[in-house]
Amino acid sequence: MKKIFLTLILILGLSCNCFADELDNIQLPMRDYDGIELPAGTFIPIINTQEISTEYCPEGYKVKFISTNDLYLHETNVIPKGTEFYGYIEKINEPVVGTHASMKIKITKLILSDTFEIPIKGYIYTSNDNLIGGGLTAPAEYVKVPHFQQRFQGRFWSHRGPTLQIRPGGKRQMGEHTKVNVGEDGLIILTAPAYITHTLTN
Repeated sequence: MKKIFLTLILILGLSCNCFADELDNIQLPMRDYDGIELPAGTFIPIINTQEISTEYCPEGYKVKFISTNDLYLHETNVIPKGTEFYGYIEKINEPVVGTHASMKIKITKLILSDTFEIPIKGYIYTSNDNLIGGGLTAPAEYVKVPHFQQRFQGRFWSHRGPTLQIRPGGKRQMGEHTKVNVGEDGLIILTAPAYITHTLTN
């Protein structure tokens, strides 16, 4: 009886190995999904989740933003509202006389609501080469400049002479630190194509 039992076990074991080899050689059907490419220059509306300041945030400081709208491409919602974006302060310029502080914030990845992570390359957008802040400070002094005008003539009087105009002088005030407030709206601009290989379904 034991010999018959051992023989059955050996036969079953060999047949299982042959079946496993056959499975290894079978090509299983793959899902037809190539992903979606978001081109460089795409704008993504976001909201800031924390206060970011050149006064106390160093270069490399990690930041987080959340998308405020669904972003569609070819009728597909590729970046749903509520997607989280992560990055860091890439560069800080301290305030100096005549110029306020400025900073550049680089975005490196997005995380969908199901925790799927996709690397991206982008910046918080501004019209000044994505530099946040960096504006000119107010003049530190004003000078009076005579301005000669044409003759004023009224019914009973006539006058020709200079009038004084107040203009900014050559000196400017010391710059101040730049801050991005919590809840402030902004835009991310992609600086390289982003390959969205995963989308959420309802």
